[in-house]
Amino acid sequence: MSRVKIAIPTKGDKGLDDYVSDVFSRAEKFTVVDVVNGSITKVEVVDNPARTYEHGAGPIVVKMLADMGVTAVGSKRFGVGVSVLLEHNGIRMFSLENQVIVKDAVQKILESIQSPE
Repeated sequence: MSRVKIAIPTKGDKGLDDYVSDVFSRAEKFTVVDVVNGSITKVEVVDNPARTYEHGAGPIVVKMLADMGVTAVGSKRFGVGVSVLLEHNGIRMFSLENQVIVKDAVQKILESIQSPE
């Protein structure tokens, strides 16, 4: 698993201590976490350029994440269109529960990636 780049939709600027957003494509921000050999090496909080879009937010968000080199995303739920686009871009999806903080979400995703399916 040497390197993974995980994006989590978040509510603010608190990085690993922020809460996962209730929405994916229209989340306020995304916390993007680089993990190398199981250790977090970089945490970046980026604005979601599509958060206020009435239509078409999903494709813009997926393109942004793909361009950043994201390999996995976690969210409470993914819409059908976003799911297809993420899959098309080779980005793995992981379901998260309510009221989870980012560092716990990242740990859950890493455990899922490491365990055999």
